[in-house]
Amino acid sequence: MILTTSSGIAGKEIKKTFGIVRGNTIRARNIGRDIIALFKNILGGEIQEYTKLMGESREQAIDRMIEEAKALGANAIVDCRFSTSYIMANAAEILVYGTAVYVE
Repeated sequence: MILTTSSGIAGKEIKKTFGIVRGNTIRARNIGRDIIALFKNILGGEIQEYTKLMGESREQAIDRMIEEAKALGANAIVDCRFSTSYIMANAAEILVYGTAVYVE
């Protein structure tokens, strides 16, 4: 599956457009990571536990979007975009969306 943030793929021609596909996940923080983050907040530096959590969330959302595109018969997704929103104090939604297409 080809994924791109652009509206086309160099060297490929879009033969069919299937429409919007999306994948999402909602993740909650946990107390263990929050304690580590508290110390990082005091000392400064990257909060690697949250970086890892968000990275895993993005990958899961992408996988779900790809599965939806495959079910439609697509072999590529163009115009991919990410969105993050907070659902509640300790949970965030990661949404990825794009246009499913068939390219040759």
